[in-house]
Amino acid sequence: MIINARVRFLGVFQQFSGKNLVLVKLEEPATVRKVIEKLVEIFSSEFKRALVDPELNDPRPNALILVNGKEISVLQALETEVKDGDEIVLVPVSHGG
Repeated sequence: MIINARVRFLGVFQQFSGKNLVLVKLEEPATVRKVIEKLVEIFSSEFKRALVDPELNDPRPNALILVNGKEISVLQALETEVKDGDEIVLVPVSHGG
């Protein structure tokens, strides 16, 4: 079965994607990890560099990821199941000192 998830971008993710909202279609079982992989396929290399930490191959150092308003760290992290109609929000994390 195909699921449709809405992905909202804030900050630099909106800048590099050129969009504030996209609809992502995935086959079940869908996870946050699969959504991220799909987004990296769709958008530019700048988007991937902004989202995915190259050393860890993980988006979490660079983004706060919410599924239906809940941060994925309180769910099942990147293995959080994504269901039809879910909304994922990518919020950039600023690093500095």
